[in-house]
Parts: sequence; structure tokens; C-alpha cells
Amino acid sequence: MPAAERGGGAGGILRSGAIMAVGTLASRVTGFLRTAMLVAALGTGALADAYNTANTVPFIVYDLLLGGVLTAVVVPLIVRARERDPEHGARYEQRLFTLAVLGLALITAVAVALGPVFITIYGGSMHGDQRSLAVLFARLFAVQIFFLGVSAFSGAILNTRKRFGAPMWAPVLNNIVICCTAGAFLLVASGGVDPGSIGGSQVALLTGGTIGGMALQTLALWPSLRGSGFRWRPRLDFRKGELGEMGRMAAWTLSYVVITQIGFAITTRLANSAGVKGRAEGLGDVGYTPYFNAYQLFQLPYAIIGVSVITALLPRMSEHAASGRLADVRDDFSSGLRLCAVVIFPAAALMAVLGPEIATVLFAHGRTSVANAEVIAEVLRMFAVALVPFAAYQLTLRVFYALQDTRTPALISVSVVATNIVCALLASALLPTNKIIVGIAGGFALAQTVGALVGWAVLRGRLGGMDGRRVVTTGLKLVVALWPLLGFAYAVHALVRTGVGAGLVPGIVALAVGSAGGGVLYLLFAKLLRVGEVQTMIGTITARLPGGR
Repeated sequence: MPAAERGGGAGGILRSGAIMAVGTLASRVTGFLRTAMLVAALGTGALADAYNTANTVPFIVYDLLLGGVLTAVVVPLIVRARERDPEHGARYEQRLFTLAVLGLALITAVAVALGPVFITIYGGSMHGDQRSLAVLFARLFAVQIFFLGVSAFSGAILNTRKRFGAPMWAPVLNNIVICCTAGAFLLVASGGVDPGSIGGSQVALLTGGTIGGMALQTLALWPSLRGSGFRWRPRLDFRKGELGEMGRMAAWTLSYVVITQIGFAITTRLANSAGVKGRAEGLGDVGYTPYFNAYQLFQLPYAIIGVSVITALLPRMSEHAASGRLADVRDDFSSGLRLCAVVIFPAAALMAVLGPEIATVLFAHGRTSVANAEVIAEVLRMFAVALVPFAAYQLTLRVFYALQDTRTPALISVSVVATNIVCALLASALLPTNKIIVGIAGGFALAQTVGALVGWAVLRGRLGGMDGRRVVTTGLKLVVALWPLLGFAYAVHALVRTGVGAGLVPGIVALAVGSAGGGVLYLLFAKLLRVGEVQTMIGTITARLPGGR
């Protein structure tokens, strides 16, 4: 029986993802408040580049050594262990958690020692006081690796137990701590601070708040873990073959992560070098921090709907794959992709048209000017092109993981990263300094398109089809429904810019009117075109409102 007929179609995915979507929305909204506060406190120049580059290192190391394993290996293995024997599955969780804690402690200690090496790799042309500060931040921020890993592993266990809410809500606490930290830094550094003048107490404030926020996010998951019945009792008594099975899957996953991190290292280094060069040429702040902030904005729509849908789908696809029901896996993928498209298409359109207003409202405060925000907006507009293929590529990867295939994603990533690197190098060599980060974002968009197309082609043969007719039909209808949104939003943008100009208040007006009016037109035309996923989404939302069914 098809998944949709068993209540596992679009409506079922939406119901599973509703709490996650709300939690992710709260997490991302507070996350953007956090980013805006940090931009106001640190600016987008040398100090911000040192902080953001160093604070990226813990996430890079985590992704490199554990993050991909959680998604690709741990969740499917725990699901399959429980399918075979619930009691064995519980003991298996204990072993994996113990192994993760010990591994994270070791990894964290090594990362603290390798702080200078990371800044050499990712810092580009950083030198002098900026490099010294970045190295200090990198050593201190490395402590986050332990908390980040424990938090992610706890979230993975909760997901296998169909408890999706807490992992989506916990980051809100982290964001609140960082917002308070940035606010306090604004007060103590009111005269302006750079890498050469920052004091020890100010460094302690930034690092204490950053690490403390991640620690609080980790601790916040334990009540939900205990409520799910999980009790951690350290044990390493793996059965014969268990570590081998995990190792075989993890080896290809680590290959995938290494390949993608090579691409990230090169693009980050080129963006930092563009920032150093731009300041030397008097072009302002055109380096890694504007690129980083634009990327954070770009990820919001995908995080709200894409991550929620994917998180709900992975355990279910793993169950279907374990039972050999490939048709159900195909139906899950099709439903998930079409649901993501309903939100991601208009989000990409609004980013492309109202990017300047979005960046101005969020970032043009404190040490960041409207001109600095416009640089972020240029990069954001290019990232908007990547939003749809990025979401599709990420969803195809989860299908491979559900099938316990980590080899194919690693091989596909070679073409993705190669495309990204070539485009980034060409952008750095051929484009004016102030356009390099825009070109790097364009290369990212092209690379994600390559990944989505290659992944689709491989899965089509593996699953006996991809429900392509429904996916393409839905996509074409959504494209048609986008045109009224694009026209209305652009008209509002042009009228406000011509009549009032750029700034916080004009940006708020244009953003509110353009997105609200365009969104209503999009929903209206999508309903007229009978896009079933839009009707399902509206029905699910209205049913949860007061007075709904």
C-alpha cells in the first residue's frame, strides 16, 4: 500500500514536522537576532573576520569527525537495531553514546592544540594582531566541540525515538546567551575595538558567552532524553561485527565530509583574502564576514522546512528501506521534496528581490553601515539561486543514508566540490575585489545544482523511478505562481527605493509590504493552480489554530 494511503504522505510529514518547524523558526529567528547583535558589536571587518573564522573551526572539526556520521550512520543503525530487537537497540545506544563522549573529549584536546594550524588553513592572508587574536579565539572556541558533539548525538537519539521538539528548541537558549554577550560587548567597547586594541576582559566576555551558550544548549536536551526513557550507562561491550559495520559506513561518510571541507577551506581562505585585499584597496569590508552572514540568511528557509521535513523523513525512510519497501522510500522522497519546494521557491524569490531590505533591517546597526549591509545583500541574492538545488541535494543524500549507502554520496561530492573550487578560484582571479565573494556564492549555487542532478540520476536507477512527473508538475506550477509575487515585491522595492531611499525604516516598510503582499498572491495563485501541497499545508496550519479541527 502506498505511503500516502497509510497516512504517511504530505500530511503525515507535515504533522511530524510541525513542532520541529516552529522550534526551528524560533531557533533561526533568535539566531538571526544573534547574528545581527554580533554584527552590530563586532562590525564586518578585521575583528569580526577573526571571531567568525575562529568560531567556525569547532563546527568544521565536528562535521569532519562526527557530524556526518550521526546523520548517515548512527540514526539508520539504531533504527535497524531496534527493528531486530528493542532490548539490543537500547544497549547499542549506550555503547555508541559512550564511544562518542570519549572520542569527543580526545578530539577537543587535539583541536585546542591545533588552533594556529586551523587559522593558517582558513585565515587566508591574516597577519599581525588579527592572526594572533584569531589563533587565541580558535584555541578557546575549540572547547565547543565537546558540547556540540554531545548535543548533536543526544538529538540523534531523540530523533530515533520520534522526539523531534527538544533538538529544535535547544539552540534558542544558545542564541539568547550570545545575544546577551554581544549586548554586553557593545556596552564595554562603545568606543570601537579592533584586533590590536581589544582587551583581555573583552576577549573573556566573547569566549565565555560563546562557549557558555553551547554548553547550555547541550544541558537543555537531558530532560527530554530522560523523558524518552534513555539512561546513559557507560559501556563499550560492542558485539562482534558491530564496530566493523559502523566503521565501513563511517569511512565513506568521513570521505564525504573531508571532500566537502576541502572545498569549504578553499572558499573560506579566498573570502578572507578578499577581505584583507579589499581593506588595503580602500573598498571596505568585502571578505568572509559578509559572506558568512549572507550564508546564515540563505539557510533560514531550508532550516525551517527542509531540516524539519528531512529529520522527520530519515527514520521513516530507514524503516522502509530496512523492510525492502523501496516504493515507499520513493514516495517519502517525492512528498518531502514537493513540501520543501512550496516554501523554498517563494523564499528564494523574496531573497532575490528584497535582499537589500533584508540585510539592511537585520544588519545595518552599531558598527555596521547601510553600505556594509548592501554587500551582504549582493551575496544573498546570489545565494538565493542556490536555495532550491541545495534543498534537493540535501534530501537526495538522506535517501542514500536511509539505504545505508554512504559510498555514493562521497563519490557525488567529488563533482560538487570540484565545481565549487573551480568557480571560487575563477572568481578570485577574474572578478574585481569587491565582487569576489559574490562570485564564490555563484560557484556554490552551480555546485549544488550539479549535486542535485547527479544524485537524482543515481537514485532514479536505484529506486526504479523518482516520481518525476509529480515532482516536475508541482515545480512548474510553483514557478507560475511565483511571478505575481516577484512582480509585486519588485514594484514595492523600486517604489520605496525611488521615493525614500535605503535605510532601516524604508527597509522595514518594503520588507513587510513586499513579502506579505507577494506571499498572499503566491498562495492565491498556487491554490488556483491546484498545488496539492499548498492546500495540505494550509489545512494543517488552520487545523492547529484556535477553532480549527
